[in-house]
Amino acid sequence: MGHSHSHNHSHHHDINSRNLLITIFLNIAITIAQVIGGLVSGSLALLSDALHNFSDVISLIISWIANKLVKKKASLKRTFGYKRAEILAAFINASTLIVVAILLIIEAIERFKNPQEIESNLVIWLSIIAILGNGFSVLLLKKNSDDNMNLKSAYLHLLTDMLASVAVLIGGLLMKYYEIWWIDSVLTLAIAIYLVVMGWDLLKNSFKVLMLFTPDSTSVKSIVEDIQTIDAIKNVHHVHIWQLNEEEIHLEAHIDFNKDITLSEFDIILNKIEELVYHKYDINHINIQPEYGKCDAKDVIVQD
Repeated sequence: MGHSHSHNHSHHHDINSRNLLITIFLNIAITIAQVIGGLVSGSLALLSDALHNFSDVISLIISWIANKLVKKKASLKRTFGYKRAEILAAFINASTLIVVAILLIIEAIERFKNPQEIESNLVIWLSIIAILGNGFSVLLLKKNSDDNMNLKSAYLHLLTDMLASVAVLIGGLLMKYYEIWWIDSVLTLAIAIYLVVMGWDLLKNSFKVLMLFTPDSTSVKSIVEDIQTIDAIKNVHHVHIWQLNEEEIHLEAHIDFNKDITLSEFDIILNKIEELVYHKYDINHINIQPEYGKCDAKDVIVQD
């Protein structure tokens, strides 16, 4: 027995899809320009920015595919459809963010030991182009990044890349006017550490959803206590609360009744439970197994 309060999100998905596509092409252009510029100028910060930009392109493509998959209908073989595609995309993107960052840290430490002279003019101009391109991309994705983990992962990739380009620009100016060559490595290191911090949070959150952990904002204990205040209910046990994606939280439970009730009586109680958990806990799908006098484990959490 379940009840859904979800709304139509297809219009948002269309806008998201279009915006993602624009940012993909923008980032491909920036990456190519930065790779050529980095090789010509000898700037590690520029090449590391290009590497990060390339990881952006991959992450944006993953996000775009996930955004498309989410709209696919459920079927007999895929009863939930592809509703988890965006969470999976967020997890993959957060992982790549951290891997790229670690590679940058290793490279920066290496370069720090052997600073090299860099063609700063090229670094300055290319970083300005990257700031403008990434800045525009960030604005395109900002609006929907707060309530969508997938878009947040793409947005974070782009935001960190924009910040990286700002750092590269500062480095280029310092190298041009003061010949401080080691600044290239220091900025690379700073960008990388920032990436790890941002990526870790997203990796953790998407991992929790994929592992069917109870959402942080949901208290199993409170929900059980609230449901048990309904008159006919003796006990709530064998509870599972998990997130399918960012819009759906599911509750499964066995409920012991004080007496042998009819189906129509159960329906009335079920409606009460639905209203309670939806309005108080934002749980929009519930599945209740009614029981009377059944000999099974009565613990709230039962390990199968």
